[in-house]
Amino acid sequence: MNPLLSIENISKDFSSAARRVAALDNVSLTIAAGETLGLVGASGSGKSTLSRILLRLLSCDAGAIRFEGEDWLRLRGAALRRRRVRMQMVFQDPLAAFNPLATVGSVLDDPLRIHGVVSKNRRAGEIAMLLERVGLPFDYARRPVRALSGGQRQRVAIARAIATRPSLLVLDEAVSALDVTVRGRILELLVELQKEHGIACLFISHDLAVVRAVSHRIAVMDGGRIVETGPAAAVVTAPQSAAGRALVAAVPSLVTDPL
Repeated sequence: MNPLLSIENISKDFSSAARRVAALDNVSLTIAAGETLGLVGASGSGKSTLSRILLRLLSCDAGAIRFEGEDWLRLRGAALRRRRVRMQMVFQDPLAAFNPLATVGSVLDDPLRIHGVVSKNRRAGEIAMLLERVGLPFDYARRPVRALSGGQRQRVAIARAIATRPSLLVLDEAVSALDVTVRGRILELLVELQKEHGIACLFISHDLAVVRAVSHRIAVMDGGRIVETGPAAAVVTAPQSAAGRALVAAVPSLVTDPL
């Protein structure tokens, strides 16, 4: 069976007056339908650059991407807009991705209206369903986004992302700014959504413990390259790369001494 997403030999350089930096160097990955691939690496390893190329927010210098059987990088204009509904992103800071003056209801109405997901007379019901799905009551639809807590805003961001019924979510440090309790609830929500709707996820983080909690497989990036890929449990318990071992060593552990 062909993968849902296939990334082949993607490369990207950034240039300045002083030097040229290879942000991505022949990166290749696959994600199956309904699978979560965790992408981990230290800051500057190339994770966010890859996500932005994948979302067509940034161009690459070389390589190919196939998504749902199509040449993703060749799509342009209206054809790309039609297909974008199938791949959605959840950012680290949802407030930066929203109009802070907008209400929750208008934030969720936009994708439903723009992409014609449901008819006008059904949009209120769809918004209610989306809010319920992410654990928020319908009266939150009247609240301004800026009045929500960080965890509530991230739930709204997830609701907006799933509004178009995508087959792939790209989550770039989507829980790193949340406190531990809220982070756990958001991770549980993502796992539930995946089980119910079969959504595949590319879960990008520098936190190996968080990635392990939600991922089927893990890929480790270092210096713009994929240096290790394997089942999540294997990468966490017996990393084969130096970058993987460094990430495992950085996971906090609780050590207690007897009284």
